[in-house]
Amino acid sequence: MHVTGTVPPPAPAADPAGAPAGALADAPAGEPGGGASKHARRFGLPVATALVMGNIIGGGIFLLPASVAPYGTVSLVALGVLTVGAIALALVFGRLAERDPRTGGPYVYAREAFGDFAGFLAAWAYWITTWVSNAALAVAAVGYLDVLIPVSHHRWTACLAALVIQWLPALANFAGTRWVGAVQLVSTVLKFLPLLLVAVGGLFFFDPSKLGSFNAGGGSAIGAVSASAALLLYSYLGVESAAVSAGEVRDARRNVGRATVIGTVGAALVYLLGTVSVFGTVSHSHLVKSTAPFSDAVNAMFGGTWGGWAVALAALVSMTGCLNGWTLLSAQTPYAAARDGLFPAAFTRRRRGVPTVGVGVTVVLSSLLTVYNFMAGSAHVFEVLVLVTTFTATVPYLLATAAQLYHLASGRHEAVDKRRLIRDAVIASVAAGFSIWLVAGAGYAAVYQGVLFLFVGILVYAVMAGRRRRAEV
Repeated sequence: MHVTGTVPPPAPAADPAGAPAGALADAPAGEPGGGASKHARRFGLPVATALVMGNIIGGGIFLLPASVAPYGTVSLVALGVLTVGAIALALVFGRLAERDPRTGGPYVYAREAFGDFAGFLAAWAYWITTWVSNAALAVAAVGYLDVLIPVSHHRWTACLAALVIQWLPALANFAGTRWVGAVQLVSTVLKFLPLLLVAVGGLFFFDPSKLGSFNAGGGSAIGAVSASAALLLYSYLGVESAAVSAGEVRDARRNVGRATVIGTVGAALVYLLGTVSVFGTVSHSHLVKSTAPFSDAVNAMFGGTWGGWAVALAALVSMTGCLNGWTLLSAQTPYAAARDGLFPAAFTRRRRGVPTVGVGVTVVLSSLLTVYNFMAGSAHVFEVLVLVTTFTATVPYLLATAAQLYHLASGRHEAVDKRRLIRDAVIASVAAGFSIWLVAGAGYAAVYQGVLFLFVGILVYAVMAGRRRRAEV
């Protein structure tokens, strides 16, 4: 039974090659006429994996060890638990993409299982997450840029720098999927070189005496795990990246799942090894006060004070690459929803394999939010909006895992592999628990205000559904 009362369309018929008809529509189109373009290219497994890893690992990794240091090494337990949940979610996305490899990811899965309204909520919530997060990333990147080039001495200089940081990845997207993939692959490699230097090299300088106590907070261990998990919960946002861009991935039925799992595991290893290495090279008393833990680790390992410059450059590359990937994702979900009549038709316009209207609208909205942040002169309003996105991001996750549980419970032969039924049910249940934990970790205020954003979306859905019904009459 569909929760919205709206009957979803039947599953797309298979073409002679075995791919859903809908997947053919997702092939990167060249120019508006539909011809192929040298600037539009499907992503192979390496680029799809880089998209996942690059979007999961933004700039937060460079502050992560200091953020959880007050709780002690018990935070590593929390990171391990969260990693299990994130990998379960990655496996669920892989199974769903194997069933339906169309662009849109959670939107496609929710709509196919529960109808138009659930699909729209997934698309709306995800779209809000992307453009607000893009503004947040750009503003945070200015802080790292200031280490290399002083830009924060004047409010509007910093604002201009944040806008440039947003528009450069947008221009790469306008240039086509070929450029998006190239930027993503290069930026992922460049960001991982210094991270791996600390994550792996730090193990050779590891000093157990610098770790501090297991539970530095002094409370219960379970409470410390929960508290540190609240800071770590959002480190894995972006695990859905390959699924959202499935229409641009070659052999999506196979490669989306592989890229999602490999990318998530790779990000988890960087998180875990990087945090352990910083814990073991920077004294705990200094780490809890540090504003640049990776810089301190590099300085402790090799001496000197050049670590701050190196890490600032790595963080800037990391955030720019992250913006490149998130800008593409911000256009993919509205594109898929618009193709089904649930978003304005303008979002279906593509050029060189990229939904250009979606990219343009997203970068304009994130730019306006950035300007508003600097005009307000206070990060308070902006921080509230960023916290809201931590809730809105979980809405598509919950709907996608619910779709997988729905398919498993329905027992449909065409949707369920009975040989893997128990395993898939356990994985989906773990992923659902992880998604609910994300909601709980967002906090009461973020959930309250995030629901208001969703209610605005309901009004938009009412208008779009009404226009669609009128067109059908």
